[in-house]
Amino acid sequence: MFFRERSGDCRYRCGRKSLWKLLSMHHFAYKDGVLHAEDVSLPRLAADVGTPFYCYSTATLQRHYRVLAEAFQGQDAVICFAVKANSNQAVLATMARLGAGMDVVSEGELRRARAAGVPAERIIFAGVGKSREEMAYALSEGIFSFNVESAPELVALSEVAAGLGVTARAAIRVNPDVDAKTHAKISTGKSENKFGIPYLDAAALYAEARRLRGLEVSGIHMHIGSQITDLAPFRDAFRLMRDLTLELRGAGHEIRHLDIGGGLGVPYSDADEVPPHPDAYAGLVKETLGDLGVRIYLEPGRMIVGNAGILVTRVLYAKAGAGKRFTIVDAAMNDLIRPTLYDAYHEVWPVSEARAGAAPVLQDIVGPVCETGDYLALERALPPFEAEELMAVMTAGAYGAVMSSTYNTRPLVPEVLVNGGHYAVVRPRPSYDDLIGLDRLPPWLSRT
Repeated sequence: MFFRERSGDCRYRCGRKSLWKLLSMHHFAYKDGVLHAEDVSLPRLAADVGTPFYCYSTATLQRHYRVLAEAFQGQDAVICFAVKANSNQAVLATMARLGAGMDVVSEGELRRARAAGVPAERIIFAGVGKSREEMAYALSEGIFSFNVESAPELVALSEVAAGLGVTARAAIRVNPDVDAKTHAKISTGKSENKFGIPYLDAAALYAEARRLRGLEVSGIHMHIGSQITDLAPFRDAFRLMRDLTLELRGAGHEIRHLDIGGGLGVPYSDADEVPPHPDAYAGLVKETLGDLGVRIYLEPGRMIVGNAGILVTRVLYAKAGAGKRFTIVDAAMNDLIRPTLYDAYHEVWPVSEARAGAAPVLQDIVGPVCETGDYLALERALPPFEAEELMAVMTAGAYGAVMSSTYNTRPLVPEVLVNGGHYAVVRPRPSYDDLIGLDRLPPWLSRT
């Protein structure tokens, strides 16, 4: 996704199209006539693993993390990967070895982060509905901080921490009522969204927090949405966080860290609005917050893993409908729900380079699930695929496999991590026996 062009004074002199190419750099490319993930051919993976499957590129994950880390060099900043974007252990372990912390929203994600080797002191627990049991577990692990989203949650955290005889570090999530101009289902910073407390209520809640036992509330948290492609909403929100920091310090609160969330978008196609480069984003953080003397916590997810992953699927049938062509593939909405849930656009590439050059025809790419909403792409001008051909659904590394389900009793698809010329299956495809065996019959229906 992100590629740093080293030239002279490191300025970027390029138009919109070339900037999109820089921002969408990844390690999936045609070699010897077929699409490869780094140095591994996708036809080889399809033969070895079966289709459909997710494939992740280690080199792309590493590049994206390092470009973001380089952008924040010189600032006191900690990158906490948003586990909800992709929670595969191999992806998390790759991030951990690069030095990333983790942003988690459940006990399960916390356990995944710890199992991947992430130090507890680099983990932040967010989310609007933490249970007391989850709070107690996180406190027993010694995580860095909780992002508290409501007054009742603050009271609950106080009671849990005091009951355990420990102090819970926390930040209060403040909703700045800033419109990030993104899809309604991934907007989180407007007043009608469920997240955080109203900006105008923040001072009172911080005062209440100071009176509660077992709490050290020394941070502020905000997150205004996902897939943001303009710095203006960030600027508005950061300025509010700056004002609140100064107001709270004036009231005697010690504010030592700001968690500014994530949300920086990725280009899903060359028709998309180009998201800001990490250098510009980091520059804005320094400009608006740099003189506060706080540690900055970032929660990127999509921007690191988004185009580091693809979904590979095989054509089952090509079907001529009354008004259009349907290309039926073996991947479905249960494998990648983003197109039908978010109206999301994903580029589709033929795995065969020769097929990529064929004259396009208008078609829908659909799956075998018994739903009209089961599609990966609609009204696309693509090569006329035939049965058994492979295609790659691009930029599927974020909110792809992690949101998949077993609807229609379809087993979860494998996940594969490539590293140079090597690959490993990092989540195997379960058998039907495994899937059906998760159910249990009650005594009155058990076979004798």
